[in-house]
Amino acid sequence: MNRIQSRASLALRNAIASQLQQVGARHLVSVVAGLSAAAVLLPSGVQAAESEGATLSEIIVTATRHEERLLDVPVSTSVLAGEPLAAIGSAGDDIRQLAFRVPSLNIESSNGRTFPRFYIRGYGNTDFTSFASQPVSLVYDDVVQENPALKGFPIFDQADVEVLRGPQGTLFGRNSPAGVVKLESAKPVLGQFSGYGSLSDGTYNTSVMEGVVNLPLSEQVAMRFSTQGQHRDNWVDDPINHTSLEGYDDWAARIQLLYKPSDSFSALFNVHGRTLGGSARLFRANIIQLGTNSLVPGFDPAKFYADGYNGQSYSMAGGNVHLTWTLPSVTIQSITGYESILHYNTIGDIDGGYGSGNVFCNFAPTGCAPADASGPGFIPFSVESGGGIKHHRQITQEVRALWNVSSALTAQAGVFLFDEDVEDSSHNISQTGVVFLDTTNSRQKNDAQAVFGSLEYAVTSAFKVRGGVRFTNDHKTFSVPVSELADGTPIPLYSYYKAASATNVSWDLSATYQVAADTNVYARVATGFRAPSFGAPNNTTDIAVARSETNISYEAGVKSDLWNRRARVAFDVFYYDVSHQQLTAVGGLANTTTLLNAAHSIGQGAELEFSAQLTPTLSLNVSGSLNDTKIKDKNLAVGHCFDWSFVASANPALADVHCNVTNPLDSNGNVLINGNPLPQAAKYIADVSLRYSVPVGAGDGEFYAYTDWSYRSKINFFLYEATEFTGPAMTQGGLRVGYTWADKKYDVAAFCRNCTNQIRAIGAIDFENATGMINDPRIVGAQVSVKF
Repeated sequence: MNRIQSRASLALRNAIASQLQQVGARHLVSVVAGLSAAAVLLPSGVQAAESEGATLSEIIVTATRHEERLLDVPVSTSVLAGEPLAAIGSAGDDIRQLAFRVPSLNIESSNGRTFPRFYIRGYGNTDFTSFASQPVSLVYDDVVQENPALKGFPIFDQADVEVLRGPQGTLFGRNSPAGVVKLESAKPVLGQFSGYGSLSDGTYNTSVMEGVVNLPLSEQVAMRFSTQGQHRDNWVDDPINHTSLEGYDDWAARIQLLYKPSDSFSALFNVHGRTLGGSARLFRANIIQLGTNSLVPGFDPAKFYADGYNGQSYSMAGGNVHLTWTLPSVTIQSITGYESILHYNTIGDIDGGYGSGNVFCNFAPTGCAPADASGPGFIPFSVESGGGIKHHRQITQEVRALWNVSSALTAQAGVFLFDEDVEDSSHNISQTGVVFLDTTNSRQKNDAQAVFGSLEYAVTSAFKVRGGVRFTNDHKTFSVPVSELADGTPIPLYSYYKAASATNVSWDLSATYQVAADTNVYARVATGFRAPSFGAPNNTTDIAVARSETNISYEAGVKSDLWNRRARVAFDVFYYDVSHQQLTAVGGLANTTTLLNAAHSIGQGAELEFSAQLTPTLSLNVSGSLNDTKIKDKNLAVGHCFDWSFVASANPALADVHCNVTNPLDSNGNVLINGNPLPQAAKYIADVSLRYSVPVGAGDGEFYAYTDWSYRSKINFFLYEATEFTGPAMTQGGLRVGYTWADKKYDVAAFCRNCTNQIRAIGAIDFENATGMINDPRIVGAQVSVKF
């Protein structure tokens, strides 16, 4: 064990030292040094903060699947809870609101409020199919949400959100080589009648209603009912269809029942559901100015020109049972989960414009009939598509035991079972969005079994080592039961059955050393695994299969509570190498979606978090990350974006209608992507928030102001690099000003989100024209909250 640890520590030290020289993480080290200097230079302000309530509360997390101080966890971990979490969710945002709020986290979607895609340290997956697997695992109340359409469940009545960066493949059950986003609901409380209600309304009638009631049913039983409703009016005008879009109604509820007859046993039952209706994502044609990544002059976010139907509907239900036996030397926990997408359907005009434009008309032997007017800009084809999930169910079972073997040694071990069945349907639709032209139903079944164990040993009171291992067996089948024209004529495009299996052993090894009473340094080496995936056909006769993906990650960091816990700092550096990363190439001249493997992808960088209670009435939070990612595969090439200059001889106006690819091409005209950053991987992320309060009168009234600002640098939308499809840097801020009284029982506030109304293209479609998707506009509103 010591020999293995010695090798791992040496590898870690060498890798980190090498990568820091390359990526400039020394700048973040300088920031940490500056914060340390500030600790010395501000003793008077800190001493003034010693009054009651002026210290930072201790953070307890379950990152290692049992309760532990954040300070002691040898994993780069961020926690969002309380006011910061409530503030960023006040304007009807969905789970994407968490993006860029903690270091190295991005969340995006081309499906609106459903189907979010997660990225940690730049490592994620842009696949938008119903069977997409992601290297970031979302775990809600200890149950993995595997299908991406499950991952958008709203955040409300939340205890906290934990973001675990780096591979978590030992203690978490599904696809987590990049990390885990772990959400924990507030639990029922015995013997307490309590709750709260809040109501907000803002621009475009953006309203959020949230209500919670905790009911003590007996000395041994308590129930907690939580619900949230979000609404926004349609605010985007579509003059072609004479309708309005971009509104939604999104409702979710959760009922939990806690039964605790003794200190040694508890049972927690959880039932939850969600229903959503509104617009699908708006794909806006020709909004990106060619030759730049800026929006075209005069772009109006409140206008959308399309000739097809646009809409989305979704519903799901699920439940879980947590059973816990707490015995003198061992704690046993059983977690049974069931999730089901009851209905999911989305239809969108993906050409983003109107009119039956046809780029090939000039080459037809007999010419073309006069075309209707089309726009905005050049619309070469009319494309409407839709689809959704016809059937889905997921069953999980985990049994875990934690032993206190001795005062120095603890251990945990368990088994995990996973079973999922998904059938989706995709359609090509007529221009009006009414008549189905053809349809394809696909079905995937996935079962997996795993056994795992980990040990923690206190070598001395200051030095601890941890190690874990997990064996996983994963099996998937894929079939196409229906592929036919609207009249039932079969379409022979697919092999009708595929199967893929894989086994893997993941492991991690870490060490923590306490250098001072409230300061720990740690080092960690960990591996991760993602099973094979199925994708769209890579030719006309077969279904694409991407092989298993594995990675190894090295990380070292320091965590410290400063100034008698009036400040807290965490800093880490990391390096990872992904072998055979599963990537998705979307679009291109052939308008395809291709699943492929890259030989290697690497990521390296650093992360910083700093919090301080500077005075009893002023608090500060600062965080940032540096992520430098690169695809390493000299022979990997993908299709590139639109280029209509080949028809310029017949239509000279199209000579300049093309995107500007900045990568070299291979002999087949495809783009070589070796050395490119991973898509949606921002190199720099930063977030800062301040809260200032003013006590009022002799009572406990308080005026307060809270502001938060996040920044991310430019990103690539696709695997290749093109001027138009590089998302520009974005800075967004929020402000909340309010008054609270009666021991914070009552609260009234005014707020804004995206206060500067910065609008950017945050996603794109590349196969027809400069089609983009934009972020949400500024929302200004007010909120009233009552606790009881």
